[in-house]
Amino acid sequence: MHHSGLIIGRFDPPHLGHSYMIEWAQQRCTEVVVFVNTKQGEAVPGHLRAQWLQELHPAAHVVQVEHNLHNDWDDQDLWARWIELLQSKWPITSGPSSKGPEVVVSSDFYIAELARRLGALPLICDPERVHVPISATLIRNDPATHLELLAPQVRDWVERNWLNM
Repeated sequence: MHHSGLIIGRFDPPHLGHSYMIEWAQQRCTEVVVFVNTKQGEAVPGHLRAQWLQELHPAAHVVQVEHNLHNDWDDQDLWARWIELLQSKWPITSGPSSKGPEVVVSSDFYIAELARRLGALPLICDPERVHVPISATLIRNDPATHLELLAPQVRDWVERNWLNM
């Protein structure tokens, strides 16, 4: 069992695949932190995404991380800014998890570099997305087709705001 795990993403919108990964991480980590990356102009407001994930996973530490950073993994200065931001948002202040995550959890293998830079190990969960075969991009592109893969409160919001139901 790991002391702490970090899951980081946009969760735009949160779906049952995200919930599967959070629950999977909670079975392997004493404490799980979920960073919800948010920027202005995203499809679903960041505060709602963080609120929904906290409601769905009350044992997790869900933190909204507002920023204006982009992704250019060849830019070392940008990497440094990302790491500084993420370290500044770490919510656990005492015990063995206070220095940051022991593992970084994702379904994507690219997480290995982020884990290394945070002094953590990568922990890959269902990379083929067999257990819940969905992505937030698929939902944004065709929400009506994927409503069954959303938690009730997320589905309600999607229906009211994207489908005008």
